[in-house]
Amino acid sequence: MNRRYFGTDGIRGKANQFPMTPDVAMKVGMAVGRYYRNGHRQRVVIGKDTRLSGYMIENALVAGFTAVGVDVFLLGPIPTPAVAMLTRSMRADYGVMISASHNPFDDNGIKLFGPDGFKLSDDVEMEIERLIEADPMQSLVSPSDLGRATRVDGVVDRYIEFAKRTLPRQMNFEGMRVVVDCANGAAYKAAPAALWELGAEVISVGVEPDGFNINRDVGSTSPGALARKVHEVRADVGIALDGDADRVVIVDELGNVVDGDQLMALVAAFWRSENRLSGNGIVTTIMSNLGLERYLAGQGLAMVRTPVGDRYVSEHMREHGFNVGGEQSGHIILSDYSTTGDGLVAALQVLAVVCQEQKPVSEVCHRFDPVPQVKKNVRFKGGKPLEDDGVKKVIADARDKLGSQGRLVIRQSGTEPVIRVMGEGDNADLVCRVVDDIIEVLQKAA
Repeated sequence: MNRRYFGTDGIRGKANQFPMTPDVAMKVGMAVGRYYRNGHRQRVVIGKDTRLSGYMIENALVAGFTAVGVDVFLLGPIPTPAVAMLTRSMRADYGVMISASHNPFDDNGIKLFGPDGFKLSDDVEMEIERLIEADPMQSLVSPSDLGRATRVDGVVDRYIEFAKRTLPRQMNFEGMRVVVDCANGAAYKAAPAALWELGAEVISVGVEPDGFNINRDVGSTSPGALARKVHEVRADVGIALDGDADRVVIVDELGNVVDGDQLMALVAAFWRSENRLSGNGIVTTIMSNLGLERYLAGQGLAMVRTPVGDRYVSEHMREHGFNVGGEQSGHIILSDYSTTGDGLVAALQVLAVVCQEQKPVSEVCHRFDPVPQVKKNVRFKGGKPLEDDGVKKVIADARDKLGSQGRLVIRQSGTEPVIRVMGEGDNADLVCRVVDDIIEVLQKAA
């Protein structure tokens, strides 16, 4: 069965267009309730980010869940990792996050978590797809068995306390000036409050969501605004989250952006020094920089690559005993604390290292010199551009030119109709040329 709904991170698309329509969302609720039906009255927690379409998707999901006898607990705007945490904490049978992560406001998505707080496997998603396509009338319960929907208060405070407790008891950030950019998204309350309660002087940006401005020129995918603010207020560090706060990038006191690769290197090295690192290495994806791999090898640490998607990283970590993993984009999974990427928790771990080493962020967070890397995208309308003979030939030629001194990754996005091309290698000019050659041929085929 081909995937019709699920991509690399749940279901995602343009709001009010297939598959992000109210009827599909309702069917998702009914399908999930039917899949997990096990004889007891089920509970689901539902969180969302700050997109206007979140109201529509939320109400449709509630209709679907309650129609099959599931009790719904509405969390309101809250980070994705908080939904994962509360799924376990509130003994829910599953959790749902309504978000399109770092995408613009007119997109939205549905992310699903199992009772253990982990994202669902491919096999479970495929079975839910089958149930979405099945006759929904088979799932309906009698009027007396309909589910109830309840809004839950205080969930932001519960998440703040959870995040703070990932630090040593006596740790605080007194004397540290921090700029935090919440992308006008789900962490606009939680992140500034957590940092302030830990003693930092906090300057907040991206904390005025209006339903339309999520990720617009702010957040982890647009760190320029944060860098300017860090310079303006002479801050010690900047923290940029994305729309649902499951990823983070850091800006140092000089205005330099520190990506997920550097953050994973930092945490891995520090945790190893404290005998806290499991698996003698980290898990990351095919997109992470070759420089990270070389740095870890020099430290005697392993680096395992998975397909793109933080849930694939998480699955490998669980199966093989790693406790640090993530993506270059800033999804950092620290499985001692979280079951998914958690931007705030990762940021707190970085600040803890800065405090202990008593050095500027620019020194603490620069662990290696990245290999020159070029990333470009080609949007396509339909078909299968990667199966075009001309595209296959130019990709093969590019791999031959890079040889053992570089890498090439070409993949179709799992969340939008885009072909992503990444090349890296020691020869920056060569990398640029081969990527441009591929892009040129792809554009003709698309």
